[in-house]
Amino acid sequence: MTIKSCLAAAALVLVAAVPALGAEGAPPPPRQNWSFSGIFGTFDRAQLQRGFKVYREVCQSCHQLDIPFRTLSQPGGPQFSTAQVAALAAEYKIQDGPNDAGDMFERPGRPADKFPWTFPNAQAAAAANGGKAPPPLQLMAKARSYERGFPWWIIDTLPGFVYQEHGPDYLHALMVGYEPAPAGFTVPQGGHYNKYFPGHIIAMPKPIADGQVEYPKGPDGKSPVPETIDQYAKDLAAFLMWTAEPTLEQRKRTGFMVMIFLAVFAYGMYYTKKKIWSGLHDDEHAATKA
Repeated sequence: MTIKSCLAAAALVLVAAVPALGAEGAPPPPRQNWSFSGIFGTFDRAQLQRGFKVYREVCQSCHQLDIPFRTLSQPGGPQFSTAQVAALAAEYKIQDGPNDAGDMFERPGRPADKFPWTFPNAQAAAAANGGKAPPPLQLMAKARSYERGFPWWIIDTLPGFVYQEHGPDYLHALMVGYEPAPAGFTVPQGGHYNKYFPGHIIAMPKPIADGQVEYPKGPDGKSPVPETIDQYAKDLAAFLMWTAEPTLEQRKRTGFMVMIFLAVFAYGMYYTKKKIWSGLHDDEHAATKA
């Protein structure tokens, strides 16, 4: 095979490796800077608490969050106090039973309970949302992804450079991607144009606006972060990344310790092998001289 043929074959491979944006023409979501990315990344506690506030005030009316209240106080997450979590859970009514009379009843929520869904079942949710139930959000940051394209997919395979934040990037882009449809683009009734959604037509209307969610104020009486759609989207995406992988920080710590152990173990094995074989080589050398 000639050099030209090899180069042509390599070019074809590279072209084939570049993922198309798809027939829908949706551009890849812009990459964001996340505190939890990288080997040593950790969640920003304040951001997780803000993201939970956005979920509760904006998303909870339609989307289920199938996690127990108590996880909000566990290490590695928003880390609300146990008293805060107990008070939060008590604000919800949980169906329980049956009682001694065989009847179901409602009681205040407890930390061990899961967040209740607004709808009694998926059929009711679908009926209230145009025939399709809104998806649960607890795993959404892991369920959504996108192709980063060449050459990023090569870099992503290198140890220490693996990019795992496609889901949060996509969720952020989806929240900020609502805009007027371009000229000549027809939006069907009941649909909404979104720049980053596949096909650009999404049933969910624009969920949030600037200033809609009021964040806790700092000592100066102002919010420490801007109350904008962009910030809301970042905070919500970070919170949903935590619900999808609540042990992310522990996994990274464990992985780092394992890598340190393997490095020390490999060096120890190499040193042991060198020490053992050096004696044999000396004996062989002495025998050769004799």
